[in-house]
Amino acid sequence: MPPLASTISLSGGCHCGQLRLRFSTTLDPASIVTRACDCSFCEKHGAAYVSDPAGQLSITMPNSEALHRYRQGSNTADFLLCARCGVLVAVVFEQDTRLYAAVNARSLDQPTGLGGAVAASPQRLSPGEKVARWSQLWIPDVALITSNVG
Repeated sequence: MPPLASTISLSGGCHCGQLRLRFSTTLDPASIVTRACDCSFCEKHGAAYVSDPAGQLSITMPNSEALHRYRQGSNTADFLLCARCGVLVAVVFEQDTRLYAAVNARSLDQPTGLGGAVAASPQRLSPGEKVARWSQLWIPDVALITSNVG
């Protein structure tokens, strides 16, 4: 994944440090609006998502067992959680062999510089409408990296 020109890199991860993420964006963090999903799963996790359709995301883990995928609702997207501490770091879906993602802003190391928040209600959309919306809003350049350390 080559770096983007004029990017800002936001880092984060889970509570225990087993999952680390780097979100690269050309957007000014103050202009990034978090989207608080109103489904019961996201509400229970206090999740609010950020993304950039021109951005990049990498999630690094020591091994594949460190990452737990949870699929619920319309079975369209996978929530990515740490298998050890349970923190929700991102949500992904795959379309045409491309992985798209949105980052849980609360898993960022310094989420306070972000812009305001808006409510999002994807549960009101059909699976096809969700995919169409997400493919326009979410990060299209995603890498899940196993570091084989630890």
